[in-house]
Amino acid sequence: MSNFNSLFSRCFLFLKSDSRGKGPWKVKANDRDFCNLPEFQKKVFLCFKKSKYAGNAIKTYKYNFFTFLPLNLFEQFKRAANIYFLVLLILQIIPQISTLPWYTTLVPLVIVLAITAIKDLVDDLARHRMDKEVNNRKCDVLLDGRFKESKWMDIHVGDVVRLKKNDFVPADIVLLSSSNPNSLCYVETAELDGETNLKFKMGLKVTDEHLQEEQQIANFDAMIECEEPNNRLDKFTGVMKWNNEAFPLDLDNMLLRGCKIRNTEVLHGLVIFAGADTKIMRNGGKTRFKRTKIDELMNYMVYSIFVLLILVSAGLAIGNTFWYDQIGSNAWYLYDGKQYNSSYRGFLSFWGYIIVLNTMVPISLYVSVEVIRLGQSKFINWDLQMYYPEKDTAAKARTTTLNEQLGQIEYIFSDKTGTLTQNIMAFKKCTISGHTYGGDTSADGETLDTSQPVDLKWNKYADGRFQFYDHSLISCIQSKKNPDVHEFFKLLCLCHTVMVEQKEDINELVYQAASPDEGALVTAARNFGFVFLSRTQDTITVSELGVEKTYQMLALLDFNSDRKRMSVILRFPDGKIRLYCKGADTVVYERLHPSSKHKERTQSALEAFANETLRTLCLCYKDITEEEFDSWARKHKAASVSMSDREAALDEVYELIERNLQLIGATAIEDKLQDGVPDTIAKLAKANIKIWVLTGDKKETAENIGYSCQLLTGDMQIHYGEDVNEKLEARQIQRRNNTESSGRQVKIKEPFFAAQENNALIITGGWLNEILYEKKKKRRRLRLRKFKKKTIPKDGQPMDEREKEQRQIDFVDMACECSAVICCRVTPKQKANVVNLVKKYKKAVTLSIGDGANDVNMIKTADIGVGISGQEGMQAVMSSDYAFAQFRYLQRLLLVHGRWSYIRMCKFLRYFFYKNFAFTLVHFWYSFFSGYSSQIAYEDWFITLYNVCYSSLPVLLVGLLDQDVSDSLSIRFPKLYLPGPQGVMFNYKNFFISLFHGIFTSLIIFFIPYGAFRQTMGQDGEAPSDYQSFAVVTASSLTIIVNLQISLNTSYWTFVNFFAVLGSIAIYFGIMFDIHSAGIHVIFTSAFTFTGVASNTFRQPYLWLTIILTVGISLLPVICIEFLQKTIWPSEGDKIQRNRRKYEEQVEVVKKPEPFQRGRRSRRSAYAFSHSRGYADLIASGRSIRRKPTQRPIPEINQAENS
Repeated sequence: MSNFNSLFSRCFLFLKSDSRGKGPWKVKANDRDFCNLPEFQKKVFLCFKKSKYAGNAIKTYKYNFFTFLPLNLFEQFKRAANIYFLVLLILQIIPQISTLPWYTTLVPLVIVLAITAIKDLVDDLARHRMDKEVNNRKCDVLLDGRFKESKWMDIHVGDVVRLKKNDFVPADIVLLSSSNPNSLCYVETAELDGETNLKFKMGLKVTDEHLQEEQQIANFDAMIECEEPNNRLDKFTGVMKWNNEAFPLDLDNMLLRGCKIRNTEVLHGLVIFAGADTKIMRNGGKTRFKRTKIDELMNYMVYSIFVLLILVSAGLAIGNTFWYDQIGSNAWYLYDGKQYNSSYRGFLSFWGYIIVLNTMVPISLYVSVEVIRLGQSKFINWDLQMYYPEKDTAAKARTTTLNEQLGQIEYIFSDKTGTLTQNIMAFKKCTISGHTYGGDTSADGETLDTSQPVDLKWNKYADGRFQFYDHSLISCIQSKKNPDVHEFFKLLCLCHTVMVEQKEDINELVYQAASPDEGALVTAARNFGFVFLSRTQDTITVSELGVEKTYQMLALLDFNSDRKRMSVILRFPDGKIRLYCKGADTVVYERLHPSSKHKERTQSALEAFANETLRTLCLCYKDITEEEFDSWARKHKAASVSMSDREAALDEVYELIERNLQLIGATAIEDKLQDGVPDTIAKLAKANIKIWVLTGDKKETAENIGYSCQLLTGDMQIHYGEDVNEKLEARQIQRRNNTESSGRQVKIKEPFFAAQENNALIITGGWLNEILYEKKKKRRRLRLRKFKKKTIPKDGQPMDEREKEQRQIDFVDMACECSAVICCRVTPKQKANVVNLVKKYKKAVTLSIGDGANDVNMIKTADIGVGISGQEGMQAVMSSDYAFAQFRYLQRLLLVHGRWSYIRMCKFLRYFFYKNFAFTLVHFWYSFFSGYSSQIAYEDWFITLYNVCYSSLPVLLVGLLDQDVSDSLSIRFPKLYLPGPQGVMFNYKNFFISLFHGIFTSLIIFFIPYGAFRQTMGQDGEAPSDYQSFAVVTASSLTIIVNLQISLNTSYWTFVNFFAVLGSIAIYFGIMFDIHSAGIHVIFTSAFTFTGVASNTFRQPYLWLTIILTVGISLLPVICIEFLQKTIWPSEGDKIQRNRRKYEEQVEVVKKPEPFQRGRRSRRSAYAFSHSRGYADLIASGRSIRRKPTQRPIPEINQAENS
């Protein structure tokens, strides 16, 4: 007993323990048993334990042979609609309440479940094949002191693997050594982030020197301590402890699972994370599921129908109770031998009507919607007018659930660089020692015809594509009179993180830059005679006007979005130490020495550059003494091996050295607008879509880009941050005064601007911080406030949480009154917060579009995320819902595909609800003549096949193919887009119209045949007024009516539409005659009881006349209403459709946009650092990537724009 208690206690204590253990993740090289130590165990079930280190086998499939059916059914029955119909099926098995055979519900339910199950099975089989292929890949693993071939699935954490050229990396590994000089490795990360350009990785110097031979690697016993497994593809922090020394590890030393080895013959790596713990697998989780407004509305309507079903069933059940008391109990021929009282019979009748009227809740609705969305997504993918041939990039719908939402966009949030602009940088101007170079341009920035590019033939490294028009700069460089000019370009060729790769097949140097800006600056320096040749861990080699020099690199202080600058500390050949720095003027000017020269003149040049929408960087330097550097280097070393907040610690150390700088000058880089941007923005504005630009650029750059792309116009009144602040303060004081006088919160409805049109807002990220505050412990404070007296802050007092939230609402209201909004100097987090504010307080449908990693947050936050596959990698595309190559394709995505998808889905849903109401409510009218006995008005098999065979295909084709006007007219007349954002084509009004239309149709379908069947005589002298003939006539009338009704709603006819409408009617008659035949009755006697009814019914001309009369009376009011509506109250689409041919014959004259007008206020410089975190850590810890020098200089190609 004591042993049992002890075992139970251990199990209980283990369940309470942390499943992942405490402390950093530890890996022992060449020691598999280390991972199985007790301290690394995690709970599985009760007292059963296993290692927390995952094996390398992956499992992405969901089902196996035994679990597919139960698990898939379990997943499907999580959906409320499927549960509802399962309950109905169970009710139909109960004979006391069911008047319908079980197959009327089972057949449609099985079809819906089968379609979904087949789709899931196909997807899962593909996952099975992929898992098997990946797990059985081979690589060399060090086992028992020798490398042996092993499957990926057999690799463990702590193993050392050997990989070869073109191999995929099997796990997340630390690079130890490679066959390249100094353990350089090239990898392709297409499977990780979609980028096909090569990236550089390097091993530590110590492992490169000591781990080249197999025996050395077998004796390697280092301990790695690093962060726990996570999904951060852009970050890794660790320390390698070996031979009583600690060496820092970061992402530049890591090769992640899924990378492909390129240009490297052999490499060795230590497995850190395996299988499910690898970063690529950790990124395989579910993303936030986005729903459309129509989805939400559709769900509410289905709930409404369900409530209506219960109310109607309850009313009919009450009718059954009274009818039985007054009539049924006295009719001897209705006696069924059951001693049920009227109340109990009414209760049974209620459930009977729930079954009979269940088709009011459409079982096939959700499946049909998914089919339509899938087709619409394929049309987007196949649209050749959204194909970009220069990059062989087609549009891609990465989701199939949001297409109709594209037709309801109210706000677009756009990045600037790479989204509105090309993100292909060109060095245009510079200012050095207060002198500006790069003139010879007109006021609007266009090159004058008289300008001739400078002759660079004297420079053997010059690129023929580079153009510069200021000859005086070349004279200054060649005369060597101004040392600052040489210092300027020396900084550009030394202070960067650009890497150089030698292309063996063409014997050329290729630059790989972390950003297009970096590539443009290094390329400019090369063309002016200062050529970056190569670098090692400790040195950087350049050619200065033909003289090759090598500088010792002591430290590289890399760029990040908070620092907005980068620096490099070099030892010159003569022994002096100098720091070079380049960055935003806002951060550089704060760190300049008081005695620094040319600050005012450089600032004026920056303002001039900004007015020309050029991107700027300030350049500066600082000489450092040996003692100062030694003291700083010790602090830098300590920060670089820190395991907690290493980046913050390094930033603090960087601040210590980047002080008292001397200004040299500034650069100006041009980033042109993409083709078609002004026209796209103008078209979207006419569609009443408001466009907000969210950018990290300076206010001046952003504003002038706003003018050039016609987001801002000369007649707009522009309001800046200070204006906004004043208006918000005034509104806040007004609200406080109103609250004090009235004693309650009063909503102020006055607009912020007297003129409601032509207002624009330009605001910086610094001021946005006052609005986008961090709401700490807000819920707790709100709860406490309920029990305390609410006080009103006086002027000057800090705001409480309620007033801060009201300030956010005021800001959103003010911004939404503006025709254009530009938020500049904003961080990625602020971009997402701005989008979230509009979503939260305006309940508007938002779209975000961007091309870089800094746009991912914004893209994920918006209702629709669009990624542009541009110059900044594929992170934005990988996080998006839709992707294409150029901003101009956005107008086609919204005005054509979005609008069509919205109209098609609205038509589909309106008609779908209508046809189900018309079908189901015939049972309701029949109840008044059947003693409320829950009897059905149709044949069983008609009920079973109505939604599946007789009425589904035509409406599906309308949902897929219909278009009221052509794509060219949709773009030409953007006002056609307005119904989408207004939500006028599908709302509760349309729902009730469909309901009343269905009620009207069901009345006609029931009562005209009912009247026609009373006291009639058939052609054979027999009375055809039997129930079965009546059921056939009503079913035939219904089938013809609903198919002709969808014909009236179809705007775009194709052969397929004709075939679907006529084919559905033909299928109905074909199936009906088959199931009414004597042959099938002989085989299935109890299931097919309408033997001979069809042939007998349709021999009677009188019944044909009844069907024609029913169809005509049902459709005539619809035709009249449609005619009057399009004649007297035509919509914008009706007017354009009426003159469609005339418009299509006209040739639209596209006016060339006028040169933009600049604002009237003074501007500062236009800094916009697109540079992301570069190769600094790689360079600082890496090896030479320069091959053995050749006998003659190697010409070089700049490919920075591809990085």
